[in-house]
Amino acid sequence: MLRATVRWTRSGTLDSKSKNTFGWLTEHEMEFFWNDGGRSACGFVGLAGDCVTRSIAIATGLVYRDVYNQLGAASLATPRNGVRTDIAAKFLEDRRWHRTQISPTSYVPSLLPAGAVIVHLAKNDGRCSHFSALIDHVVHDTWDPSDEDDYYVYAYWTHPDHGAESVRQSSPASRSSSTDQDLTQAEFDKILNRLRAMDRTASNSASTEAEKHNAIRMMQSLMLRHNLSREDITSDDNVETVQFTRIACPVNGSKAYNWEKSLASYITDHVLPTTQWYISSKAHRTLFCFYGPLADVRNAIALFRELLVTIAAAAKLQFGGHSRGSGASYAEGYVTGLPRPSSSSGLRTQNDSKTDSANIVSERALIQLSKLAIHSAAKRWLNIECDLQLISAGRSGRYSHDDVAERRGILHGSKHEVVIPHAPKRLTQS
Repeated sequence: MLRATVRWTRSGTLDSKSKNTFGWLTEHEMEFFWNDGGRSACGFVGLAGDCVTRSIAIATGLVYRDVYNQLGAASLATPRNGVRTDIAAKFLEDRRWHRTQISPTSYVPSLLPAGAVIVHLAKNDGRCSHFSALIDHVVHDTWDPSDEDDYYVYAYWTHPDHGAESVRQSSPASRSSSTDQDLTQAEFDKILNRLRAMDRTASNSASTEAEKHNAIRMMQSLMLRHNLSREDITSDDNVETVQFTRIACPVNGSKAYNWEKSLASYITDHVLPTTQWYISSKAHRTLFCFYGPLADVRNAIALFRELLVTIAAAAKLQFGGHSRGSGASYAEGYVTGLPRPSSSSGLRTQNDSKTDSANIVSERALIQLSKLAIHSAAKRWLNIECDLQLISAGRSGRYSHDDVAERRGILHGSKHEVVIPHAPKRLTQS
Protein backbone atom coordinates (compact mmCIF):
# COMPACT_ATOMS: atom_id res chain seq x y z
CA MET A 1 0.00 0.00 0.00
CA LEU A 2 1.21 3.51 -0.71
CA ARG A 3 1.01 6.01 2.11
CA ALA A 4 1.70 9.71 2.10
CA THR A 5 2.56 12.36 4.67
CA VAL A 6 1.89 16.01 3.90
CA ARG A 7 2.68 19.15 5.92
CA TRP A 8 2.25 22.85 5.29
CA THR A 9 5.33 25.01 5.70
CA ARG A 10 5.17 28.66 6.76
CA SER A 11 5.54 29.71 3.13
CA GLY A 12 2.32 27.88 2.31
CA THR A 13 3.91 25.16 0.17
CA LEU A 14 3.71 21.41 0.56
CA ASP A 15 6.58 19.60 2.24
CA SER A 16 6.31 15.89 1.38
CA LYS A 17 9.28 14.85 3.54
CA SER A 18 8.10 16.31 6.83
CA LYS A 19 5.88 14.81 9.51
CA ASN A 20 2.23 14.02 9.05
CA THR A 21 -0.40 16.71 9.52
CA PHE A 22 -3.24 15.69 7.23
CA GLY A 23 -2.69 11.98 7.81
CA TRP A 24 -2.20 11.05 4.15
CA LEU A 25 1.22 10.00 2.97
CA THR A 26 3.32 10.98 -0.09
CA GLU A 27 6.43 8.89 0.46
CA HIS A 28 5.97 5.45 -1.06
CA GLU A 29 6.25 2.57 1.36
CA MET A 30 5.38 -0.75 -0.21
CA GLU A 31 3.50 -2.58 2.57
CA PHE A 32 1.04 -4.59 0.49
CA PHE A 33 1.56 -6.41 -2.81
CA TRP A 34 -1.54 -7.85 -4.48
CA ASN A 35 -0.78 -11.49 -5.28
CA ASP A 36 -3.18 -14.36 -5.95
CA GLY A 37 -0.34 -16.89 -5.91
CA GLY A 38 -0.85 -17.74 -9.57
CA ARG A 39 -4.50 -18.79 -9.28
CA SER A 40 -5.72 -16.85 -12.32
CA ALA A 41 -2.53 -17.74 -14.22
CA CYS A 42 -3.40 -21.42 -13.84
CA GLY A 43 -6.88 -20.91 -15.28
CA PHE A 44 -8.92 -20.93 -12.04
CA VAL A 45 -11.98 -18.67 -11.94
CA GLY A 46 -14.69 -17.73 -9.47
CA LEU A 47 -14.65 -16.80 -5.78
CA ALA A 48 -12.81 -19.06 -3.37
CA GLY A 49 -11.49 -19.17 0.18
CA ASP A 50 -8.10 -20.40 -1.01
CA CYS A 51 -5.80 -18.51 1.39
CA VAL A 52 -3.86 -21.67 2.37
CA THR A 53 -3.11 -22.65 -1.24
CA ARG A 54 -2.33 -19.05 -2.17
CA SER A 55 0.06 -18.31 0.71
CA ILE A 56 1.96 -21.59 0.26
CA ALA A 57 2.33 -21.03 -3.50
CA ILE A 58 3.63 -17.49 -2.91
CA ALA A 59 6.11 -18.34 -0.15
CA THR A 60 7.45 -21.59 -1.60
CA GLY A 61 7.49 -20.55 -5.27
CA LEU A 62 5.56 -23.70 -6.22
CA VAL A 63 2.99 -23.60 -9.01
CA TYR A 64 -0.50 -22.85 -7.64
CA ARG A 65 -2.13 -25.76 -9.48
CA ASP A 66 0.39 -28.24 -8.03
CA VAL A 67 -0.18 -26.98 -4.47
CA TYR A 68 -3.94 -27.02 -5.05
CA ASN A 69 -3.92 -30.62 -6.29
CA GLN A 70 -1.62 -31.90 -3.53
CA LEU A 71 -3.59 -30.24 -0.74
CA GLY A 72 -6.80 -31.55 -2.27
CA ALA A 73 -5.42 -35.09 -2.35
CA ALA A 74 -4.25 -34.83 1.27
CA SER A 75 -7.55 -33.47 2.56
CA LEU A 76 -9.81 -35.59 0.31
CA ALA A 77 -11.74 -32.41 -0.48
CA THR A 78 -11.41 -29.35 -2.68
CA PRO A 79 -9.03 -26.68 -1.30
CA ARG A 80 -11.30 -24.09 -2.92
CA ASN A 81 -13.18 -23.65 0.35
CA GLY A 82 -10.16 -23.83 2.65
CA VAL A 83 -7.80 -26.43 4.09
CA ARG A 84 -7.55 -27.68 7.67
CA THR A 85 -4.60 -26.24 9.59
CA ASP A 86 -3.17 -29.65 10.45
CA ILE A 87 -3.11 -30.67 6.77
CA ALA A 88 -1.40 -27.43 5.79
CA ALA A 89 1.11 -27.87 8.63
CA LYS A 90 1.91 -31.43 7.50
CA PHE A 91 2.36 -30.22 3.89
CA LEU A 92 4.86 -27.58 5.02
CA GLU A 93 6.61 -29.87 7.51
CA ASP A 94 7.27 -32.41 4.75
CA ARG A 95 9.06 -29.65 2.85
CA ARG A 96 11.25 -28.61 5.81
CA TRP A 97 9.30 -25.52 6.80
CA HIS A 98 9.68 -24.80 10.51
CA ARG A 99 6.62 -23.80 12.54
CA THR A 100 6.98 -21.28 15.37
CA GLN A 101 4.10 -21.18 17.83
CA ILE A 102 3.58 -17.88 19.69
CA SER A 103 1.01 -16.46 22.05
CA PRO A 104 -1.66 -14.54 20.12
CA THR A 105 -0.28 -11.12 19.24
CA SER A 106 -1.34 -8.27 16.98
CA TYR A 107 -0.31 -8.67 13.35
CA VAL A 108 2.60 -6.30 12.70
CA PRO A 109 4.52 -7.57 9.61
CA SER A 110 7.71 -5.67 10.49
CA LEU A 111 8.05 -7.67 13.74
CA LEU A 112 8.14 -11.04 11.98
CA PRO A 113 11.32 -12.56 10.43
CA ALA A 114 12.62 -11.30 7.08
CA GLY A 115 12.51 -13.49 4.01
CA ALA A 116 9.54 -15.66 3.04
CA VAL A 117 7.12 -16.28 5.91
CA ILE A 118 3.72 -17.97 6.02
CA VAL A 119 1.60 -16.47 8.81
CA HIS A 120 -1.30 -18.21 10.53
CA LEU A 121 -3.83 -15.59 11.65
CA ALA A 122 -7.11 -15.83 13.48
CA LYS A 123 -9.54 -13.43 15.09
CA ASN A 124 -9.33 -12.77 18.81
CA ASP A 125 -11.86 -15.52 19.55
CA GLY A 126 -9.60 -18.05 17.79
CA ARG A 127 -11.98 -18.47 14.85
CA CYS A 128 -11.97 -17.27 11.23
CA SER A 129 -8.49 -18.59 10.52
CA HIS A 130 -6.51 -17.04 7.67
CA PHE A 131 -3.12 -17.81 6.07
CA SER A 132 -1.09 -14.97 4.57
CA ALA A 133 2.37 -14.74 3.00
CA LEU A 134 5.09 -12.22 3.86
CA ILE A 135 8.19 -11.54 1.78
CA ASP A 136 10.66 -9.27 3.59
CA HIS A 137 7.84 -7.83 5.74
CA VAL A 138 5.67 -7.05 2.68
CA VAL A 139 2.19 -8.61 2.74
CA HIS A 140 1.57 -10.73 -0.38
CA ASP A 141 -2.15 -11.44 -0.50
CA THR A 142 -5.37 -10.36 -2.20
CA TRP A 143 -6.06 -8.05 0.76
CA ASP A 144 -4.07 -6.74 3.72
CA PRO A 145 -5.07 -8.41 7.02
CA SER A 146 -2.73 -6.09 8.93
CA ASP A 147 -5.35 -3.37 8.40
CA GLU A 148 -7.63 -5.22 10.81
CA ASP A 149 -7.38 -4.80 14.58
CA ASP A 150 -9.00 -8.14 15.41
CA TYR A 151 -6.60 -10.45 13.53
CA TYR A 152 -3.85 -11.99 15.68
CA VAL A 153 -0.79 -14.07 14.80
CA TYR A 154 -0.93 -17.57 16.31
CA ALA A 155 2.00 -19.13 14.44
CA TYR A 156 4.27 -18.70 11.45
CA TRP A 157 6.44 -20.88 9.19
CA THR A 158 9.95 -20.16 7.91
CA HIS A 159 12.42 -22.10 5.77
CA PRO A 160 16.25 -22.00 5.80
CA ASP A 161 16.37 -21.79 1.99
CA HIS A 162 13.84 -18.94 1.85
CA GLY A 163 15.49 -16.53 4.26
CA ALA A 164 16.19 -12.85 3.83
CA GLU A 165 19.30 -13.20 1.67
CA SER A 166 17.80 -15.69 -0.78
CA VAL A 167 14.62 -13.65 -1.13
CA ARG A 168 16.47 -10.38 -1.80
CA GLN A 169 18.16 -11.93 -4.81
CA SER A 170 14.89 -11.49 -6.65
CA SER A 171 12.23 -8.81 -6.51
CA PRO A 172 8.81 -9.49 -4.92
CA ALA A 173 7.17 -9.40 -8.31
CA SER A 174 9.55 -11.98 -9.78
CA ARG A 175 9.09 -14.28 -6.78
CA SER A 176 5.33 -14.15 -7.06
CA SER A 177 5.34 -16.51 -10.02
CA SER A 178 7.97 -19.02 -11.02
CA THR A 179 9.18 -19.63 -14.57
CA ASP A 180 7.07 -22.80 -14.68
CA GLN A 181 4.04 -20.83 -13.56
CA ASP A 182 4.59 -18.13 -16.21
CA LEU A 183 4.78 -20.91 -18.80
CA THR A 184 1.57 -22.37 -17.38
CA GLN A 185 -0.17 -19.01 -17.76
CA ALA A 186 0.86 -18.70 -21.42
CA GLU A 187 -0.24 -22.24 -22.16
CA PHE A 188 -3.60 -21.80 -20.46
CA ASP A 189 -4.26 -18.54 -22.29
CA LYS A 190 -3.81 -20.38 -25.58
CA ILE A 191 -5.97 -23.30 -24.46
CA LEU A 192 -8.78 -21.05 -23.23
CA ASN A 193 -8.72 -19.05 -26.47
CA ARG A 194 -8.96 -22.26 -28.48
CA LEU A 195 -11.85 -23.52 -26.36
CA ARG A 196 -13.73 -20.24 -26.71
CA ALA A 197 -13.23 -20.26 -30.48
CA MET A 198 -14.58 -23.83 -30.71
CA ASP A 199 -17.49 -22.88 -28.45
CA ARG A 200 -18.42 -20.04 -30.81
CA THR A 201 -18.26 -22.44 -33.77
CA ALA A 202 -20.48 -24.97 -31.98
CA SER A 203 -23.11 -22.35 -31.11
CA ASN A 204 -23.02 -20.57 -34.49
CA SER A 205 -26.17 -21.21 -36.54
CA ALA A 206 -24.12 -20.72 -39.71
CA SER A 207 -21.91 -23.72 -38.91
CA THR A 208 -22.67 -27.06 -40.51
CA GLU A 209 -23.65 -30.06 -38.38
CA ALA A 210 -20.25 -31.63 -39.05
CA GLU A 211 -18.45 -28.45 -37.90
CA LYS A 212 -20.57 -28.27 -34.74
CA HIS A 213 -20.00 -31.95 -33.95
CA ASN A 214 -16.25 -31.65 -34.51
CA ALA A 215 -16.00 -28.49 -32.36
CA ILE A 216 -17.88 -30.13 -29.48
CA ARG A 217 -15.75 -33.28 -29.69
CA MET A 218 -12.51 -31.26 -29.62
CA MET A 219 -13.80 -29.10 -26.73
CA GLN A 220 -14.61 -32.17 -24.64
CA SER A 221 -11.20 -33.66 -25.35
CA LEU A 222 -9.32 -30.49 -24.38
CA MET A 223 -11.37 -29.92 -21.20
CA LEU A 224 -10.84 -33.50 -20.05
CA ARG A 225 -7.10 -33.35 -20.79
CA HIS A 226 -6.59 -30.11 -18.83
CA ASN A 227 -9.16 -30.63 -16.07
CA LEU A 228 -11.30 -27.67 -17.15
CA SER A 229 -15.02 -27.11 -16.80
CA ARG A 230 -17.57 -25.15 -18.78
CA GLU A 231 -17.22 -22.22 -16.33
CA ASP A 232 -13.52 -21.91 -17.17
CA ILE A 233 -14.18 -20.87 -20.76
CA THR A 234 -16.62 -18.05 -20.06
CA SER A 235 -15.83 -14.68 -21.62
CA ASP A 236 -13.42 -12.29 -19.93
CA ASP A 237 -16.17 -9.84 -18.91
CA ASN A 238 -17.89 -12.52 -16.82
CA VAL A 239 -18.03 -11.70 -13.10
CA GLU A 240 -16.47 -15.09 -12.35
CA THR A 241 -13.19 -13.98 -13.90
CA VAL A 242 -12.92 -10.68 -11.98
CA GLN A 243 -9.97 -10.34 -9.59
CA PHE A 244 -11.08 -8.62 -6.38
CA THR A 245 -9.16 -6.78 -3.70
CA ARG A 246 -9.62 -4.44 -0.76
CA ILE A 247 -7.22 -1.56 -0.05
CA ALA A 248 -7.43 0.88 2.86
CA CYS A 249 -6.51 4.56 2.88
CA PRO A 250 -5.76 5.69 6.47
CA VAL A 251 -6.52 9.21 7.72
CA ASN A 252 -5.81 10.70 11.12
CA GLY A 253 -8.51 11.01 13.73
CA SER A 254 -11.16 8.72 15.14
CA LYS A 255 -13.86 9.94 12.75
CA ALA A 256 -14.14 10.88 9.10
CA TYR A 257 -15.28 14.32 8.00
CA ASN A 258 -18.41 14.68 5.93
CA TRP A 259 -16.51 15.96 2.90
CA GLU A 260 -14.18 12.93 3.00
CA LYS A 261 -17.19 10.60 2.97
CA SER A 262 -18.74 12.59 0.12
CA LEU A 263 -15.48 12.34 -1.80
CA ALA A 264 -15.38 8.54 -1.41
CA SER A 265 -19.01 8.37 -2.60
CA TYR A 266 -18.22 10.64 -5.55
CA ILE A 267 -15.42 8.34 -6.73
CA THR A 268 -17.45 5.13 -6.41
CA ASP A 269 -20.69 6.58 -7.80
CA HIS A 270 -19.43 8.75 -10.66
CA VAL A 271 -15.84 7.87 -11.56
CA LEU A 272 -15.26 4.17 -10.83
CA PRO A 273 -18.76 2.74 -10.31
CA THR A 274 -17.59 -0.88 -10.05
CA THR A 275 -15.90 -0.07 -6.71
CA GLN A 276 -17.48 0.30 -3.27
CA TRP A 277 -16.24 1.68 0.05
CA TYR A 278 -16.79 1.51 3.78
CA ILE A 279 -15.24 3.05 6.90
CA SER A 280 -13.25 1.12 9.47
CA SER A 281 -10.78 2.12 12.18
CA LYS A 282 -7.43 1.03 13.53
CA ALA A 283 -5.91 2.56 16.66
CA HIS A 284 -6.28 6.37 16.33
CA ARG A 285 -6.85 6.27 12.57
CA THR A 286 -9.90 6.04 10.36
CA LEU A 287 -9.62 3.76 7.33
CA PHE A 288 -11.43 4.39 4.06
CA CYS A 289 -11.55 0.89 2.57
CA PHE A 290 -12.25 0.52 -1.14
CA TYR A 291 -13.08 -2.92 -2.55
CA GLY A 292 -13.99 -4.36 -5.94
CA PRO A 293 -12.09 -5.20 -9.16
CA LEU A 294 -8.33 -4.97 -8.68
CA ALA A 295 -7.48 -2.32 -11.30
CA ASP A 296 -10.42 -0.10 -10.36
CA VAL A 297 -9.67 -0.25 -6.63
CA ARG A 298 -6.04 0.73 -7.22
CA ASN A 299 -7.17 3.70 -9.26
CA ALA A 300 -9.88 4.63 -6.76
CA ILE A 301 -7.29 4.74 -3.97
CA ALA A 302 -4.86 6.81 -6.07
CA LEU A 303 -7.58 9.26 -7.08
CA PHE A 304 -8.98 9.47 -3.53
CA ARG A 305 -5.54 10.37 -2.13
CA GLU A 306 -4.89 12.91 -4.88
CA LEU A 307 -8.20 14.68 -4.32
CA LEU A 308 -7.85 14.52 -0.52
CA VAL A 309 -4.57 16.40 -0.65
CA THR A 310 -5.79 18.85 -3.32
CA ILE A 311 -8.98 19.80 -1.46
CA ALA A 312 -7.34 19.95 1.98
CA ALA A 313 -4.50 22.05 0.55
CA ALA A 314 -6.91 24.54 -1.00
CA ALA A 315 -8.92 24.77 2.25
CA LYS A 316 -5.71 25.21 4.26
CA LEU A 317 -4.48 28.08 2.06
CA GLN A 318 -7.76 29.99 2.07
CA PHE A 319 -9.32 29.23 5.46
CA GLY A 320 -6.52 27.80 7.60
CA GLY A 321 -7.86 24.25 7.76
CA HIS A 322 -10.28 21.65 6.41
CA SER A 323 -11.79 20.05 9.52
CA ARG A 324 -14.33 22.63 10.71
CA GLY A 325 -15.86 26.01 10.09
CA SER A 326 -15.31 27.75 6.75
CA GLY A 327 -12.59 25.30 5.71
CA ALA A 328 -14.92 22.31 6.08
CA SER A 329 -17.71 24.18 4.25
CA TYR A 330 -15.32 24.96 1.40
CA ALA A 331 -14.19 21.30 1.21
CA GLU A 332 -17.79 20.09 1.08
CA GLY A 333 -18.58 22.60 -1.65
CA TYR A 334 -15.50 21.54 -3.61
CA VAL A 335 -16.67 17.90 -3.63
CA THR A 336 -20.19 18.99 -4.60
CA GLY A 337 -18.78 20.97 -7.53
CA LEU A 338 -16.63 18.16 -8.93
CA PRO A 339 -17.69 17.18 -12.49
CA ARG A 340 -20.34 14.50 -12.77
CA PRO A 341 -21.75 12.70 -15.82
CA SER A 342 -24.36 14.95 -17.41
CA SER A 343 -27.91 13.76 -17.02
CA SER A 344 -28.36 14.40 -20.73
CA SER A 345 -25.23 12.56 -21.85
CA GLY A 346 -25.95 9.70 -24.15
CA LEU A 347 -29.47 11.01 -24.99
CA ARG A 348 -30.49 11.57 -28.57
CA THR A 349 -32.43 14.44 -30.15
CA GLN A 350 -36.19 14.38 -30.48
CA ASN A 351 -35.82 13.43 -34.14
CA ASP A 352 -34.15 10.14 -33.24
CA SER A 353 -36.29 7.07 -33.71
CA LYS A 354 -37.99 5.26 -30.86
CA THR A 355 -35.89 2.22 -31.70
CA ASP A 356 -32.67 4.13 -31.02
CA SER A 357 -34.06 5.36 -27.71
CA ALA A 358 -35.04 1.83 -26.76
CA ASN A 359 -31.53 0.62 -27.57
CA ILE A 360 -30.02 3.32 -25.34
CA VAL A 361 -32.29 2.35 -22.44
CA SER A 362 -31.47 -1.33 -22.99
CA GLU A 363 -27.72 -0.61 -23.03
CA ARG A 364 -27.96 1.38 -19.80
CA ALA A 365 -29.92 -1.43 -18.19
CA LEU A 366 -27.25 -3.96 -19.18
CA ILE A 367 -24.49 -1.73 -17.76
CA GLN A 368 -26.45 -1.32 -14.54
CA LEU A 369 -27.04 -5.06 -14.28
CA SER A 370 -23.33 -5.76 -14.84
CA LYS A 371 -22.37 -3.20 -12.19
CA LEU A 372 -24.82 -4.70 -9.70
CA ALA A 373 -23.47 -8.19 -10.45
CA ILE A 374 -19.91 -7.00 -9.72
CA HIS A 375 -21.09 -5.28 -6.52
CA SER A 376 -22.80 -8.46 -5.38
CA ALA A 377 -19.76 -10.61 -6.21
CA ALA A 378 -17.46 -8.15 -4.41
CA LYS A 379 -19.57 -8.35 -1.25
CA ARG A 380 -19.49 -12.16 -1.41
CA TRP A 381 -15.70 -12.00 -1.87
CA LEU A 382 -15.43 -9.67 1.13
CA ASN A 383 -17.38 -12.16 3.22
CA ILE A 384 -15.44 -15.23 2.04
CA GLU A 385 -11.92 -13.78 2.00
CA CYS A 386 -12.00 -11.10 4.71
CA ASP A 387 -14.81 -12.48 6.88
CA LEU A 388 -16.60 -9.13 6.72
CA GLN A 389 -20.31 -8.45 6.61
CA LEU A 390 -21.03 -4.75 6.25
CA ILE A 391 -23.74 -2.95 8.21
CA SER A 392 -25.05 0.58 7.71
CA ALA A 393 -24.51 3.14 10.45
CA GLY A 394 -24.89 6.88 10.59
CA ARG A 395 -23.28 9.62 12.63
CA SER A 396 -23.37 13.37 12.17
CA GLY A 397 -21.31 16.16 13.65
CA ARG A 398 -22.01 19.85 14.19
CA TYR A 399 -19.94 22.78 13.03
CA SER A 400 -20.50 26.35 11.90
CA HIS A 401 -21.50 26.15 8.24
CA ASP A 402 -20.26 28.89 5.91
CA ASP A 403 -22.43 29.30 2.80
CA VAL A 404 -19.98 31.70 1.14
CA ALA A 405 -17.08 29.27 1.58
CA GLU A 406 -19.23 26.42 0.26
CA ARG A 407 -20.13 28.38 -2.88
CA ARG A 408 -16.46 29.16 -3.46
CA GLY A 409 -15.68 25.46 -3.07
CA ILE A 410 -18.38 24.54 -5.59
CA LEU A 411 -16.90 27.01 -8.08
CA HIS A 412 -13.37 25.67 -7.66
CA GLY A 413 -14.50 22.04 -7.71
CA SER A 414 -16.41 22.56 -10.96
CA LYS A 415 -13.14 23.63 -12.61
CA HIS A 416 -11.25 20.55 -11.43
CA GLU A 417 -10.43 18.10 -14.20
CA VAL A 418 -10.75 14.60 -12.76
CA VAL A 419 -8.45 12.14 -14.52
CA ILE A 420 -8.26 8.45 -13.63
CA PRO A 421 -4.54 7.65 -13.07
CA HIS A 422 -4.28 4.61 -15.32
CA ALA A 423 -7.60 4.82 -17.21
CA PRO A 424 -8.53 1.10 -16.90
CA LYS A 425 -11.02 -0.63 -19.14
CA ARG A 426 -14.11 -0.58 -16.98
CA LEU A 427 -17.86 -0.15 -16.89
CA THR A 428 -19.11 3.43 -17.18
CA GLN A 429 -22.51 4.93 -16.76
CA SER A 430 -23.93 6.79 -19.74
